This record gives sequence, C-alpha cells and structure tokens, in this order.
Amino acid sequence: MRIWVDADACPVVIKDVLYKTAMRRGVRLTLVANTPLAVPVSPLIDTVRVGNKFNEADDEIARLAETGDLVVTADIPLADRIVDKGATGLNPRGELYTPDNIKGLLRMRNLMEELRGAGMVAGGPAPIGPRDKQEFTNQLDRFLTRCEKQG
Repeated sequence: MRIWVDADACPVVIKDVLYKTAMRRGVRLTLVANTPLAVPVSPLIDTVRVGNKFNEADDEIARLAETGDLVVTADIPLADRIVDKGATGLNPRGELYTPDNIKGLLRMRNLMEELRGAGMVAGGPAPIGPRDKQEFTNQLDRFLTRCEKQG
C-alpha cells in the first residue's frame, strides 16, 4: 500500500500531516507534481516530477496507483479514475472517495462547473482550516488502521 499525492494543489498543512504520518506509520508516500518539491529526507518519501501538460500529474497518478493504494486529491475526475482501479481517494478536507459515492460527486462537480461557466455560481471552496485538517488526519488514520488490520 502506498499513498500518492496530487501535490501541485495539495495544501502545505496537509502535506505536513502526510510526511509525519508516513514516517510514524512506515508507509510509502509519493508526491506527484509538475514543480520541484522540497520534502523531508526519508526512505519512505519520494517525488515524481512530470511535465507541464494539462492533467499530466493526474495521468501519472492514475497510471501508477494500484488496488489498495490511497490517493490524496481534491480533483474529482482523478478520484473517479483511481476508484475505478480499486484505490481509494481522500480529499484534503477529509472526505473519502469510494465506489459508493464517486459517481454522485462527479455529477455534482460537473453540474457546478456548468453553473460557474454560465455565471450562475461564483467562487470556490473556502481555504483549508483547522477543522478540515483534523478531519483529514482522522480519515487518514482510520484508513491506515483498516489497511493494517486487513494486511
């Protein structure tokens, strides 16, 4: 089991949680981005740098993620792709993307994109706050605990 991170858009506070968790729990963590990343020195933490093409990081994560892996992303189309492969997605706000909810979330995301494009809805999500960080940390811990019990 490995944790993959859609790192270009991942908030720093969430990356910090992931670094600490990887080292504390002995889990492989790979951050994928199209920009250079500074990460803690650890045999458990690595990076994959991709080019600047549209969705190149998403495509690489979707290609590399395997059944049982966890992918940290706020990108619902990417989450849909990895859930179809048997992986689980986790939003930086702590929402799990699973076979039970991903298609509904994808439909809602597409609707909101259409409404924004038509000028009927403005803005996006609020910045990550302490409550979001705590919910993310809790979901991450629950996911890893389930994986330990299964394996």
